[in-house]
Amino acid sequence: MVAVDSSGKFVLTSADFEPNGAIKMEQVFGGFGCTGMNISPALAWSGAPQNTQSFALLVHDPDAPTGGAGWWHWLVVNIPAGTSALTKDAGRADGSKLPQGAVQISTDFGSVGWGGPCPPLGDKAHRYNFTLYALNVEHLDVAGASPSLVGYMVNGNTLAKTTLTGMFGR
Repeated sequence: MVAVDSSGKFVLTSADFEPNGAIKMEQVFGGFGCTGMNISPALAWSGAPQNTQSFALLVHDPDAPTGGAGWWHWLVVNIPAGTSALTKDAGRADGSKLPQGAVQISTDFGSVGWGGPCPPLGDKAHRYNFTLYALNVEHLDVAGASPSLVGYMVNGNTLAKTTLTGMFGR
């Protein structure tokens, strides 16, 4: 069990979808047969431990038909400790809408930035787990790292984490 601070529960929310609710077409990938706008959702959080030095956000689809690895849709590290939200479309590949110092890692689409949902046509709705980690370090030196290595480094420095899950099928 991951600890949370005494002031309350560490919570991640979105104005763009409800917990376990449908992700909008606005967030869906534009490619691979999907016709979304590929705009990352707005996210907000509260209740992080007081000793948090930075945050990391990892977005993963465990239902992707990859032989068990799932699919990484967005990875952002080095989000400054004073941050409590990411605006809608913060996942632009150029990083222009991210907090200063935040770094995006290449996704399973092969590029940085938000890569929205795009499950196979006719497949069941997939889960998209947005997991926010409160970290005990200000900076992770993971530029150019694989999503798995980033996950390893993030988990090794986690004070607390919270997950918001959205659903999408087509």
